[in-house]
Amino acid sequence: MNLNLTMWFQAAVFFILAYFTAKVVWPPVIGMIDARRQKIADGLAAADRARTEAQASEKRVQAQLASAGEEGQKRVLDAEKRAQLIIDEAKNTATAEAARIIAAAKAEADNQVTKAREELRDQVATLAVKGAEQILKREVNASAHADLLGQLKTEL
Repeated sequence: MNLNLTMWFQAAVFFILAYFTAKVVWPPVIGMIDARRQKIADGLAAADRARTEAQASEKRVQAQLASAGEEGQKRVLDAEKRAQLIIDEAKNTATAEAARIIAAAKAEADNQVTKAREELRDQVATLAVKGAEQILKREVNASAHADLLGQLKTEL
């Protein structure tokens, strides 16, 4: 065996194998590597987009929470104002009702005082007539002396 010929033969087989690998095997492997690299790049880009969208969504949520809080505070303030108005209205209504009741009570008291005075006048007139009867020892005719008794009532 000739060492030079073996080496030349092995070198030729090596170059044929390298050419076959470069032309047949290497392009699909490189294609798969490029496809995998593209998938990874797309995944990273999608993750970046998702992170950006998540940050934007978080900002929108924070803005909505802030506006909801402000709206809630406004509603509470409006409710407090409305409650105060209702309380004031109820106080005014109660004051007006109390004034009406007091006025009605005063009118009723005045009526009762007037009625009591009239009854007292009648009783005094009756007592005066009885007293005069006792003094004169005779009966006084109330119908005959109606003018005199009316004048006596007005003086009392």
